[in-house]
Amino acid sequence: MAFILVITTSCKDEVLPKPKGYLSLEYPKNQYKALALERPYSFEIPTQSITVDEINNWLKIKYPNLKASIDITYRPVENNLTELLTEAEKLVFKHAIKAEQIIPRDFINEANNVYGSLYEITGNAASHLQFHATDSTKNFIKGALYFYAKPNYDSILPAVVHIKKDILKLMESLEWKN
Repeated sequence: MAFILVITTSCKDEVLPKPKGYLSLEYPKNQYKALALERPYSFEIPTQSITVDEINNWLKIKYPNLKASIDITYRPVENNLTELLTEAEKLVFKHAIKAEQIIPRDFINEANNVYGSLYEITGNAASHLQFHATDSTKNFIKGALYFYAKPNYDSILPAVVHIKKDILKLMESLEWKN
């Protein structure tokens, strides 16, 4: 009898709800250094990034551990500011097909004569953060964040949030050289 009692009670599986699981992603603490390349502009970049010198004062800030880069283009303003702004916005809204939402955020730093916008693009778009900045008379830069992987917004969102802090620091520290 004790044998039957042990068998019937020991084989019963209790159904328990599983606890929620969260990704444990750790990113390095954001630390910055001045851009070492000679350009018509300067700003601070993440210490863990690699800077690649491109032609025409263009620049690539690579994140090897995240398989991502911020591609920055520079163009002088030569009575073509409207054209440069229109082109920058066209490149942002080119992602509208795959984007769930495009969230613009204006940026103004009168002390450094920097005026621009940051666009956050949600959904499975090719670029999730784009920005442009200008002094309205001589200089214009445009930047875009790209990952070297098929876009899956849910998977790369933590990395986007991390790099967004770096882009905001870049815009806040941006200065034009004469």
